Amino acid sequence: MGRYVIRRLLQAIPVLLGATILIYCLVFLLPGDPIQALAGEKKADPNITAILREQYHLNDPLYQRYWYYISGVLTGDFGTDFTGRPVAEIMSETFPVTLNLATIAFAVEAVVGIVAGVFAALGRGKFLDNVVLLSTLLLVSVPVFVLGNVLQLVLGVKWAIAPISYDSEDMTTLILPAVVLASASLAYITRLTRTSMMETMRADYVRTATAKGLSRSRVIVRHALRNAMIPIVTFLGVDLGALMGGAIITERIFNIPGIGGTLYQAVYLRQGTTVVSIVTVLVLVYIAANLIVDLLYAVLDPRIRYA
Repeated sequence: MGRYVIRRLLQAIPVLLGATILIYCLVFLLPGDPIQALAGEKKADPNITAILREQYHLNDPLYQRYWYYISGVLTGDFGTDFTGRPVAEIMSETFPVTLNLATIAFAVEAVVGIVAGVFAALGRGKFLDNVVLLSTLLLVSVPVFVLGNVLQLVLGVKWAIAPISYDSEDMTTLILPAVVLASASLAYITRLTRTSMMETMRADYVRTATAKGLSRSRVIVRHALRNAMIPIVTFLGVDLGALMGGAIITERIFNIPGIGGTLYQAVYLRQGTTVVSIVTVLVLVYIAANLIVDLLYAVLDPRIRYA
């Protein structure tokens, strides 16, 4: 197991380098002047532009600028944006907010999705199964920005049972945004659990466990659900990073100062260093999540072993 973890960590190095090179090229090869973008519609002062271009190595070749950036990242320095503010400071203020939002959303989709999927599979073709299928179809069909505004209007304004905006002093204000953020993934998890459980319940070992006289709850939890969890865990592992990177719309609807809004503003203002740094951290989240998922396979299925 230890060798496998080390090997996976070593494999993550070229993945991380490749991702940073790709996003760095995409950001800094775009047409336009990032210094002029700071001035907006006004023309930037030529002297200030020349100073900033020299300060941020914008006159150097692209490969040399990337080397400056990645050398700093390896020492924990993500550089500064064009206003002189350290990117690490920006991320330290916004990442915890998005992490809290993504964690609550992850818990909602995992718990509610798995439970709903199990009950739908056990009552296949019955009323509850039809309700679950209809509800998940609705969640997949409705865009996040529509669902977010509707819930904000109904639950926050008309019924006044949920806050309509984020309050850093009250973590409960993240519950409604988390539900909105998790809505699409919740539907996928529910349907995936339902399908996986129905396949597992028809397996020979489940019938054997039932024939031995084991209780229905033990057969479902220890034999059926455990083996049905492998594809579900795979989806959840990938979705954790997607929740953090895909929170832009939800954060803007509920006025949450998270990494999504920061990334949007950085792209809009051509803050290339900020964009690349945020994406780099998100890639690390994906890599860590995939590693954890691979290790969980051996826990769920004892037949899986890593050399």
